Amino acid sequence: MKRVVITGLGVVSPLGCEREEFFTNLLEGRSGVEQITSFDCSGLRSNLGGIVKGFEPGRYLTPEEQIKTGLSAQYAIAATAQALEQSGLLQNGVAPRDIGVSLGTTMGEAQVTYQIDQVAALKGIDQVPGQLYLQRPPGAMATSLARKFGFGGPNNMIPTACAAGNYAIGNSFDLIQSGRVKAMVTGGADCLSISAVYGFNRLNSLTPDQVRPFDRNRKGILVGEGAGILVLEEYEQALARGAKIIAEVLGYGISCSTYHMITPDPQARGAVSAINKALQRAGVDKNHIGYISAHGTGTLANDKAETKAIKQVFGDRAGEIPISSIKSMLGHMMGAASAVEALTCALVVQRQLVPPTINYQDPDPECDLDYVPNYARKAEVDYALSNAYAFGANDSTVLIGKFQERRQ
Repeated sequence: MKRVVITGLGVVSPLGCEREEFFTNLLEGRSGVEQITSFDCSGLRSNLGGIVKGFEPGRYLTPEEQIKTGLSAQYAIAATAQALEQSGLLQNGVAPRDIGVSLGTTMGEAQVTYQIDQVAALKGIDQVPGQLYLQRPPGAMATSLARKFGFGGPNNMIPTACAAGNYAIGNSFDLIQSGRVKAMVTGGADCLSISAVYGFNRLNSLTPDQVRPFDRNRKGILVGEGAGILVLEEYEQALARGAKIIAEVLGYGISCSTYHMITPDPQARGAVSAINKALQRAGVDKNHIGYISAHGTGTLANDKAETKAIKQVFGDRAGEIPISSIKSMLGHMMGAASAVEALTCALVVQRQLVPPTINYQDPDPECDLDYVPNYARKAEVDYALSNAYAFGANDSTVLIGKFQERRQ
């Protein structure tokens, strides 16, 4: 089986539209949450969200391409351009036709659907611009990447909600490890949409102020937006072309607890299964895990269940592992969330720096692990886990390791 390494990372996020800006702000514990101004939030539990600022689509897309491309896809294209530049994949003899795409999303181009409905209701269905229909299908996001960069390999979208980025990374890992493809562009993307914000408001899941994962006073999530992209490739190819390897994807686990459509299993059976499958597939002893990027949404049920899962897997050692929820700074980036969190794990094992969980003030007795409160820290991390859970009881974990030329 082939080794799968990470050679490029790209991000568009509420903490910056470049990789280094993003990670610096993350380590400094800055918040990307601010007031939503793109649509009316009066009457909702919250008017806050994790908002992308300073995004310049003209750096990556021509005016004509922008007209034909939804905002979620624009974010994905920008993040892909960054990741490709870092990897040097297209400059070192790798044919674009041999590169595949696997992306995750929760909402797809939901703002396009809303725009279509608005125009149709106010002006008539025959007045809806044709390019909006071409943007609307979620699969158009992966197709937009393929068209922009000339990718001719496998091309798919995975819509497993908030775990979709992890699912896409797992799919890409399988394709490379089995030798079916040499390189994949993978991750997730979602732009802020009225559908997501209004939907979570209707479910009483929005917090009225800040996201406080694992804190006793946590009250819910805030919706965020952006994209996270990883360039994965087969190790021997990366070695042959002299690529700088950032980290290695060693395995992943996915499961379905079947407990409830939106409520996490209080016994955390699916989450435990996903973590154990990732460890088993990677062949990594659980005692070697040095960091966990938590799903950590800031809801009462999720944070308690995730804490329970970590305790069940790691036993007495659970309290020794640094754990953080970067959703405290970004909001919940929907289909991009787990991709950005896996990307963060790659940077953690490369740089040995762990981001904090901000807004953590009042410890919850039922969430009593080391959540790296409020300040980043240095840590020896050879192996990191990225957890992501989603509507439909879709649980997932990706295991990322510090790159070693020889791995037993």
